[in-house]
Amino acid sequence: MTKSMQDFSRDDNAATAVEYALMASLIALSVITGLTNIGTKLSGYFSEVSSAMK
Repeated sequence: MTKSMQDFSRDDNAATAVEYALMASLIALSVITGLTNIGTKLSGYFSEVSSAMK
């Protein structure tokens, strides 16, 4: 039992997977935020163009 606990404490694969998951979620959050801001700005731009064409 002690040997298996020592092996588990030395295993870094789970910690690495968690770190990669956190990085991926932060990147996804940044992309979503950026695209939302761009979409809002584009919507305003197209509204101005539409109003100018009327």
